Order: sequence, then structure tokens, then C-alpha cells
Amino acid sequence: MDQEPKSTTTSSFMLLRSGVIVSICTFLSRILGLVRDASLAFVLGASGSADAFYVAFKIPNFFRRLFAEGAFSQAFVPVLTEYKVNREYEEVRALVAAVTGSLGLILLLITVLFMLGAPWVIQVFAPGFVGDPAQIKLGADLLTITFPYLMFISLTALAGGILNSYGEYAVPAITPIFLNLSLIIATLFFATEAIIKEEAIAWGVCVAGIVQLLFQVPFLARLKLLPMPTVNFSHPGVKKILTLMLPALFGVSVSQINLLLDTVLASFLKTGSITWLYLSDRLYELPLGVFAIAISTVVLPSLSRSFSSGESGKFVKTLDWGVRVVFFIALPSSIALFFLAEPLLATIFYRGQLTEYDVLMAAQSLQAYSLGLLFMMSIKVLAPGYYARQDTKTPVRIGIIAMVANMVLNLLFVGPLGHVGLALATSVSSALNAFLLWRGLSRQGHHAFSSEWRKMLKVTGAGLLFLAMGLMWLNSQGISWVLLSEIERVTYLFFVVIGGVAAYAVGAGILGFRLKMLRV
Repeated sequence: MDQEPKSTTTSSFMLLRSGVIVSICTFLSRILGLVRDASLAFVLGASGSADAFYVAFKIPNFFRRLFAEGAFSQAFVPVLTEYKVNREYEEVRALVAAVTGSLGLILLLITVLFMLGAPWVIQVFAPGFVGDPAQIKLGADLLTITFPYLMFISLTALAGGILNSYGEYAVPAITPIFLNLSLIIATLFFATEAIIKEEAIAWGVCVAGIVQLLFQVPFLARLKLLPMPTVNFSHPGVKKILTLMLPALFGVSVSQINLLLDTVLASFLKTGSITWLYLSDRLYELPLGVFAIAISTVVLPSLSRSFSSGESGKFVKTLDWGVRVVFFIALPSSIALFFLAEPLLATIFYRGQLTEYDVLMAAQSLQAYSLGLLFMMSIKVLAPGYYARQDTKTPVRIGIIAMVANMVLNLLFVGPLGHVGLALATSVSSALNAFLLWRGLSRQGHHAFSSEWRKMLKVTGAGLLFLAMGLMWLNSQGISWVLLSEIERVTYLFFVVIGGVAAYAVGAGILGFRLKMLRV
């Protein structure tokens, strides 16, 4: 029956340890991601060709998050967990083989279609390029090179879902590092000498997908789950995954659709708007990826096991733990991003072709994004509360409401606020999405605030007070970060970040915060 070894059974310690492991691995990946983006900004700046590359890079990444890390993972992990708990090991292997073959065929067809239709795809995703044939051609050429990344990274996500279900959290968390390394090498060693810099970097995207997939193969083989793919859409498990996946395509990817709509509208704004949103998006994605996605990664298999085993109490307790940890981390991260928007952007990106004006514009959109960070992080933890129970319809209804709200807000805000309005609309619609997800879980009895919340609110409030006072004092000093030298920016920011963490920890510690409060 269940093939899961005892070492991977759910416990308070294992959940916390797994979350820490994934957070550390993801943190390393995100730091390299910032180095990657700094390299891109150095070589490409915020030019029209840079906008074309970011659009060509965003399209396969959008579908990656939509299909691979979004709907597919949320549908596949609960079904795989159900097979592990209730079926024989050979049935698990048959499921993995059928899913791999069927998913691979779908991905191949999608890849071929998008590569053949690249010029039309670019016009759909960046309609603001329509008046510039050279921009469309460049974007289409780049998309033809980058889009195969979707196929490789989706299969990588499949492998990662299997490894996570068997308690191997570190390997999938490390894997994104190879995308960052590939792009850094392509940017700094090949693009600088290339005639068309963007093409050299685009090839780095494609190569990264292959490397990421190959990296996970030995670990699947060790679990004896390296599949011989078979196309079998009639397999009961494949049918169930597809049934769960179709509505989840919308529900789990609302934030990605919102970001894509931002890109569409930003293509009509002044040159550089797409790049400014991309740079600010990368920074608020840091705490989102390091903490919220890490917690979501370990929570989903745990919730799925609790649901399959009929342990409703453990389900509620685990979900509340995830929400509580997100609350403790998201609020200080949000405040830090708001007050340190310009210092962060100047330190990481201000060099090469990127100008002081670009830093100021990106800082404004980062501040708007920071207002919604708590809600964006909460969504990552609340959504698994539905998918673990194989309920994909409810998040769809909520997702539609949130996306329509985002569209309306985009149109209301973009006129007076430009690219900042697009970021602000994303934050407000994320708040609506998170609230509706929580309300649904609460009404169904799948989430309840534990007694730990009273203490958590008290220590978090104290920590935030200390942190805010420290950052407000820093801003009152009138430091012009873009006028500082490279070494001065790095040194000052290092001490500011360390001081901010210390201020939050001291404030929380005064009112009794202890690490054991982060346990389930």
C-alpha cells in the first residue's frame, strides 16, 4: 500500500524542517536570480529591445506557472498522494508513466504551435508593439528560441511534484538555480560579444530548461520512479488530473494572468514601463518565493495526506500554521520593500544601461506591489486548502471575481498613475482574492484561528513598530542612493537589512516571541 517511508510522515518538526530547507534553497536561487536580473539590466538597460526580450521571456514563464507550477502541480500532487496512500507501488509507477507521456505530448504540440505562430503571439501579449514591425520581429524571433523552455520546465515540475511527494524537497528547490546560472553566463559571457544581445540571452533560457530537467533525473531513478513515458489519456489517474486541472488553470493562476495583463497595458505606456514593472516584480517575488512558495510546497503534500487519511483536525491545524507563518513573515517584508524600494533597486540594478530615472520609476511600482505582499503570500497557502481536497471549482469562481476586479482597477488606475497604477491594481485584487479564499475555507470548517494567534498578533505588532521606526529614521537622513558608489551602496544596504531584521526580532522578542511559536 503506502510506499512512503516513515521518515517522511507528517509531524510538526518535519514540516518546519522541510519549510526551512526549501526556504534556504529558494533563497539561494532568488539571490542568484537578482544577480541574473542585475546582469540583464546592465547589458540591456530599459530599451525597446529589452522590453521585447522581457515579453518573450514572460510568455513561456506565464504558461509555466499556469500549467506546470500552477494547475498541473495542484492537481497532480493530491492524486499522486492518494495513489501512494491507497494503492500498490506498481500502480504509482504506472500513474507516473501515463502522466509523463500524456503531458509530454500536450507540451510538444503547444510548443510547436506557439513557435510557428510567434509573430501573432507577440501581438496578442504585447499589442503596443503593433505599430513597430521591427519590435514585433525581434519579439517573435526571441519567442521562437525561448518557448521550448516551457516543455522542459513543465516536465521538470512533474519530476519536482514526485520528489516533493516523497519528502525530497531540497532537489526541486535547488533546480531553479540552473536557470539563473545559465542566464548569467549567457548575459555576461556571450551577449556582451553578440551582435543581437537578446538572442544570446534567449538561448540561455532554452538551455536552462534542458539542464533543469536532467538534474532531477538521477533523484527520480533513486526512488525507482524514473518513468518510461506512455501516452494514456484513458488512465483513471490521468483523467482525474485533467478533470481537476482544467478549472485549476484559472483559479491558481489569477496572479499570473493579472501580471500578464499588466504587461499588455504597459506595452501602450512610455518605453521602459515593461522593464520597470519587471524589475519591481522581481524584488517583491523574493519574499514571495523564499517563504510563501516554500511553505506552500510543504503544506500541499501534508494537507493531501491529512485529507486522504481522514484526519480533519490535522488538516485544519496544518493550514492555520501556514497562514500564521506567512503573517509573521509577510508584514515586515512588506514594510521593508516599501521603505527600501529605491535603495534595493539602486544597489542591485543601477549600473550599465539602467539610468537613475529607471530606478525611480521602478521604485514607485515596487512600493505599490509591496502593499499587497501579505495577500499575495496568503494566496499561496490558502489555495492548497482547496486543491488538497481536490476542490478546484471554488478557487475558479474566486479567481474570476479577482481577475475581473483587477481588470477594472487597471483601467481606473493606469490613466492617472501609469505603470504604478497597474502594480496597485494587482495588490488590491490580491487582497480580494485572499479574503474570498479564506472566507470559503472558514465557512466550510477547514480553517479556524487557533489560540496561538493572540500571541502572534502581539509579538508581530511589536516587531513591526521597531522596524518601521528604524526605516523611517533611515529615510529621514536624505541619502541619495544613486549618487553612492557601488561599494557604498552594498555596504550601507547590508547594514540596513541586518539592522532591520534585528529591530524586528528585538521588538517581537520583548513581547515574548520564541521560535517554537512557528511550529505546527
